[in-house]
Amino acid sequence: MAEKLKITLVKSTIGAIPKHKKTVEALGLHKLHQTVEQKDNEAIRGMVQQVRHLVKVEEI
Repeated sequence: MAEKLKITLVKSTIGAIPKHKKTVEALGLHKLHQTVEQKDNEAIRGMVQQVRHLVKVEEI
């Protein structure tokens, strides 16, 4: 397992269900093409899995 994940918002949350909007915001993403680094753990992986159609993930 990688130490960190680089998560980028690649699709807008406009039209997404409210649960997915809150998940994206909880990951620290607010603007389109914004990138954040998060620790690689099961909670973050679960959040990313839920919104995988909205984000791009790289292991670093």
